[in-house]
Amino acid sequence: MGAIDVWAQITTERMARQPWMETLLRWTGRAGQVSVPDISSTLAAMDAAGVEIALLSAWHGPQGSLISNEEVAVQIDAAPDRFRGLATVDLTDPMQAVRDIQRWVDGKRFVGVRLVPWLWDMPPNHRLYYPVYAACVEAGVPFCTQVGHTGPLKRSENGRPIPYLEDVLLDFPELVVVGGHVGFPWIGELASLAIKFPNFYLDTSAYALHRLPGEFVDFMKGIGRGRVMFGTNWPMLSPERCLQGLANLGLGADQEEAFLHGIARRVFKL
Repeated sequence: MGAIDVWAQITTERMARQPWMETLLRWTGRAGQVSVPDISSTLAAMDAAGVEIALLSAWHGPQGSLISNEEVAVQIDAAPDRFRGLATVDLTDPMQAVRDIQRWVDGKRFVGVRLVPWLWDMPPNHRLYYPVYAACVEAGVPFCTQVGHTGPLKRSENGRPIPYLEDVLLDFPELVVVGGHVGFPWIGELASLAIKFPNFYLDTSAYALHRLPGEFVDFMKGIGRGRVMFGTNWPMLSPERCLQGLANLGLGADQEEAFLHGIARRVFKL
């Protein structure tokens, strides 16, 4: 079985033109290059790295839609055996957010919900998220978010695991939470959450594997065993680039298989 990329998006022109996107491009060595892939280039990048399925995110922020659920649905339709979706919502309209999850998230095509706290400048324990968490539990799907510092020139505090994400996990023990982007520099806090909460997972998106912090590698091979999934943050990083260094992580065959696709298949019920 091929790998599963749990964090990707086919960015729109309006998302690519956001002021904070320039910082991300600088981080990845592509300053000034607008990243607007299409379905064909996304599939080609997946094929080059042996990625079988990518979870494509919709994005909505305070200024409006960046990648709509409708646009992600069209992307899934173009390659239904290769793509699944992660829906988004407008946090400032709680009842419509619940209705959107009920409409889009069927557990088959759309297999979760993603919101990134830095975009909203609201930590995940803010009251406006709570209807979303309840709707995710009701739908039986994970809530996916970002943990750790931010690449864009936005506040990193919202990505701190304790107390913000811990409050959520305490208030919603049934909720499955997937934290993306490794969580540096608060990896110790993430490790404590993984011990405490069996429904908490992480992914390696936004990092080439050879660039993972040593503390995170120790975590995923030790107490975080069975909790870490592969992700890219395409198109910021390609799957091929992200997989560089896989052999040097020192994972056993079973653990490597679980990391690349096994955990994701179970968590997202693929």
